[in-house]
Amino acid sequence: MKTTPKVPLLFIFICSVLIAFPSCKKQQWGELKRIWYNGSYNRDFNDLNKLHLEAAKELGIDPVSSREEAEHASRKMKEIKTNKYYEVEKLTHSIPYLVPEAAKLLEDIGKNFQDTLYNHNASLYKVKVTSVTRTVENIQGLQKTNINSSENSAHLYGTTFDISWVRYTKIDEKDTLDIDSERLKMVLAMVLRDLQKEERCYIKHERKQGCFHITVRK
Repeated sequence: MKTTPKVPLLFIFICSVLIAFPSCKKQQWGELKRIWYNGSYNRDFNDLNKLHLEAAKELGIDPVSSREEAEHASRKMKEIKTNKYYEVEKLTHSIPYLVPEAAKLLEDIGKNFQDTLYNHNASLYKVKVTSVTRTVENIQGLQKTNINSSENSAHLYGTTFDISWVRYTKIDEKDTLDIDSERLKMVLAMVLRDLQKEERCYIKHERKQGCFHITVRK
């Protein structure tokens, strides 16, 4: 008489878990996909200062003289701080406050940047914010060292920030895969072009400053 082979309990347990949770998200593994930006930074991100100013004046605050005034501006401002999506560098000529729409745009840029890296099987990085809202005092200080600094800057209205296309922060230093800054710039440009097409922002590629100058539109 034949007997039915005994099935190990551990095997039964594993099978039951796989059946019960068929949609468990798998860890993404694989070779790094080709990163390439099919466009021109200078041509694609060349929104004129006039457009930045018009959007800034429509959506932003009345210019303030100091950081103390910014905390009681004509529109409620949101303080931005380094988080999992972006890093705020030490600010010497601006203060870390934005109107809510601009703060949301900045977070979306950081999140979309990391999502795009993940989809390319790349290591994750944070973008770096180099300049935010400028007070009248900030502008006056800049003019002493930079003759090209404008008195009527979109940065005065709490709607505008700069993101470096040169520097990035790697999230996991133990990750041995390094992505060079040029390819990271391509990823950032992909993200920004999509948001630009959605009419969420105006963008200027600043070559000398090594940043994307970004003003929220809605």
